[in-house]
Amino acid sequence: QQQQQHSSLGPRSTPTLSTPLTVSTVTTSSLTSEYTSSTRTSGGLPFSTSGLFDGTGVQRDETGSLNNNNTTTETVIQPVLGVAPLGRVQLSKEQGYQQVMVDSAFHHLPHPSDSEKLRSHLPRNPCPTPPFYPQLPPPHHDTMEFFNRLSTESLFFIFYYLEGTKAQYMAAKALKKQSWRFHTKYMMWFQRHEEPKTITDEFEQGTYIYFDYEKWGQRKKEGFTFEYRYLEDRDLQ
Repeated sequence: QQQQQHSSLGPRSTPTLSTPLTVSTVTTSSLTSEYTSSTRTSGGLPFSTSGLFDGTGVQRDETGSLNNNNTTTETVIQPVLGVAPLGRVQLSKEQGYQQVMVDSAFHHLPHPSDSEKLRSHLPRNPCPTPPFYPQLPPPHHDTMEFFNRLSTESLFFIFYYLEGTKAQYMAAKALKKQSWRFHTKYMMWFQRHEEPKTITDEFEQGTYIYFDYEKWGQRKKEGFTFEYRYLEDRDLQ
């Protein structure tokens, strides 16, 4: 017997799990046969355990041999049988636990910045200042305790002017702790002025206080409809 792969697969390539495997058998005599493997996009029937090909329309005699020695017979082996020839096997409790842990790890991949050491503050535009001005950042300036002590306006300034930094992340976390919510469409922070008059599964409507970063101040908006699809609701850990 000789095995060779179809030219569409190329040398050394193997069928993937998503591609059914087609096995073609060409009988030239009772002693010689050639098996050719090729990929096929259409579905098919699994390989018969008795050695016969089901559903091909080829007539066989009682011994199972082909009536015509030059007849070509094809069948399709399901991809899963390439991995588990005996069929699907129920996972054990330990294997199920390992699969859950692998899936959880895949959805919580580490970020490259997680391995970076905390760097000291580097001013973007350094300039000489009189000695009575602070020359170094205040201690513990990168902790939540420090950001929780800042005023609301300072937090807005950090959020809008220190984009892409850890300080922006900490400012957003502190604002959420003060019941401010970010609107992803208007790119503004909103806070309920009173309980909404209308609440549904898709939106709520009422009076809100929002921070206008263009005019730099808090303003009140009555009868505003806050659609939940524009609510930035990620849990900042």
